[in-house]
Amino acid sequence: MITEISAQQLSIIHTINDQDNQSAFSKMQNDEIVALFNSEDVSALTTIELLNLLEIANAVYRAGYPLIDDSEYDGTYFAELKRREPEHPYLQTVEAESVVDAKTVQLPQKMLSTDKAYSFNEIEKWIKRLLKAAEEINFDADRIEIRVTPKLDGYAAFDDGEKLYTRGDGVRGQDITRAFKRGLQVAGNSERGLGPGEIVIKKSYFDNQLSEHFENSRNIQAAIIAEKKVDIHVQQAIDDGACVFFPFSQIENWQGSRHSLVNDFESICESIWNAVDYDVDGIIIETTAEELKQYMGSTRHHHRWQIAFKVNEDSAEVEVLRVIPQTSRTGRVSPVAELQPTKLSGATISRATVHHYNMVKTNGVGAGAIVQLVRSGLVIPKIEKVIKSVEPDLPNECPSCSTHLIWESDHLICPNKSECPAQTENTLIHFFKTLGNIDGFGPKVIEKLHAEGIKKIHHIYQLTQETLVSYGFGDKTAENLMTQLRSSRSIQIEDWRFLAAFGVTRLAGGNCEKLLQHHSLEALFDLSVEGMVEIDGFATLSAEAIFEGLANVKEEFFKVYPLDFNLEITPIVSLSSEDEDQLVLSGKNIVFTGSMTTGSRGDMEKKAKLLGAKVAKSVTGKTTYLVTGEKVGANKINAATDKGVEVLTESEYIELIG
Repeated sequence: MITEISAQQLSIIHTINDQDNQSAFSKMQNDEIVALFNSEDVSALTTIELLNLLEIANAVYRAGYPLIDDSEYDGTYFAELKRREPEHPYLQTVEAESVVDAKTVQLPQKMLSTDKAYSFNEIEKWIKRLLKAAEEINFDADRIEIRVTPKLDGYAAFDDGEKLYTRGDGVRGQDITRAFKRGLQVAGNSERGLGPGEIVIKKSYFDNQLSEHFENSRNIQAAIIAEKKVDIHVQQAIDDGACVFFPFSQIENWQGSRHSLVNDFESICESIWNAVDYDVDGIIIETTAEELKQYMGSTRHHHRWQIAFKVNEDSAEVEVLRVIPQTSRTGRVSPVAELQPTKLSGATISRATVHHYNMVKTNGVGAGAIVQLVRSGLVIPKIEKVIKSVEPDLPNECPSCSTHLIWESDHLICPNKSECPAQTENTLIHFFKTLGNIDGFGPKVIEKLHAEGIKKIHHIYQLTQETLVSYGFGDKTAENLMTQLRSSRSIQIEDWRFLAAFGVTRLAGGNCEKLLQHHSLEALFDLSVEGMVEIDGFATLSAEAIFEGLANVKEEFFKVYPLDFNLEITPIVSLSSEDEDQLVLSGKNIVFTGSMTTGSRGDMEKKAKLLGAKVAKSVTGKTTYLVTGEKVGANKINAATDKGVEVLTESEYIELIG
């Protein structure tokens, strides 16, 4: 697939970079952003690249200039991360809904994302999960009531009656009460304080009054809450009551039994989809039964008792004007197609990434080629096929450093990893972003340091306050940056995160942790390919790539590692089968529930694994122990007992493990 990046999107990306030194874009420049979205085989992306792609796609979408739609985001990239690392923290958290120029504050209550379905079959599977949960708590299935509402395509927010917050990461958002001070109204002239909802603008008003000034309504939604002065056209829309905060509790809805939903699904969808004069990108289906809601609960990402159903697609034939090479942090040179500007699903498409240069070569993508673009969900543009091919123009030199390019599988690669500006600057950004324990060294600061010749991580740690001032930083800024550097070494981080920060191909957090469960940080650099393959989860191809990557960063690693970073060491769990049999929880399946007093649930789960247990999130017939903390409902305990599961209190469990 090929993703178009318009001039408007590029502009907003640069704006976000200017405002947020810790943005996911990491001052990657257009080439880095394009490179992340150009892989024909998503599995070819490293996990770090995949995470960056997800964060970029989410952040630009929230800013009002989306790159990909939800179906591509969820069905391709989110799904790939879930396949690789099912327990990855990103999968368990809410995609940030934030304002880059605002401070974060605690939300009055959590605001989660919504699980998504793209077929009726997936909806049927969700209903089966409802029925299974009902059976487990002896809830009469005939009493299950379903509520269906439009899924507003707006800006998620929470109104507690005094303040209006963005959703943020679901736990912390930003105070955007200024939107109400600007005249924003609650839909239907409802009162304030109705909790979660969306900031939206009427479609009819946008089409009649604003379409000539803005590409799409998300541009306006982001502008409504921006800290800077509001655009006069947006302010007029607020004054006219076209922009509103729409509480979820007040939205038009259909309610009925699960049988009615299944039997009349299409007409219900059509009716609800067109029930409001606002942009809708799906419908929300949920149970209204409080007992089921409480029992099914939620992941860190979404409520299990709720799901969104989404569809849509549009296409056009477009002429390619030229193909431009751009170099990424990893050295991969990505082809970007400039297109004859074409209106597609309400947006003007002028650029798209090509998967890799082998596709350019084999499919004849170049100036004069005709391609079929498909835009799904009103957001994503991708090249479906090449209708008319041409003789392609392949680059011989890196556009960033002029080094001769080499072929590596389907990709053209710049081998100049130590001196190529496109690679060295973003390697520094990647280090501090992955480290994640300080805020000061974001893309703008790194860009300025890189311009002064700082190209290595250890060079940054050799900086003095005087040197920073000589580079043009103010006295106070220089002092703060030195404090941040000291903090990056004193604030504890996991050793696997420290290793992942060096950006070795195929060595993201999950693989780092797996390796460190068998070898110390220092020993990893002497580990052979054969030794790596012996560890569960490492195939020969991945091991060879990691081995080469470790060799490439070894010199730099051992210049940075001795700087006394406060590392939390991953426990070595490589045991003999005889030792494993003697572990107190060997062969036991354990579920933890409720609030624990002797440590966080995550800490207890980690300790249980070290003691030989398999830890799960839900009780099944194979569960050995359900360990209960505080505030655990009787229904959950009774359901476990009915399955023959032994229920232990926290103190009983602590006594068991000694």
